[in-house]
Amino acid sequence: MAMDLAEMNGTANGSDKDTLYMLGGVALVVFGAGLILSNPFVRRYLSQIGFSGIAQGAIPDVERYLKLRAM
Repeated sequence: MAMDLAEMNGTANGSDKDTLYMLGGVALVVFGAGLILSNPFVRRYLSQIGFSGIAQGAIPDVERYLKLRAM
């Protein structure tokens, strides 16, 4: 019985690890963004630019990335 459970866990263990790594990476990104956005200098800078300015600045880069990826 124990060997059957060990064999079952052995095959599913890879996808569980991948999911754990992915969720850990997402958590680190969210944590890092929170640290950056908690800085008063960054907040002041973002309030001056506004979200629309950031979006307008990022759209050409995203379009360029998508074109490169489609090649």
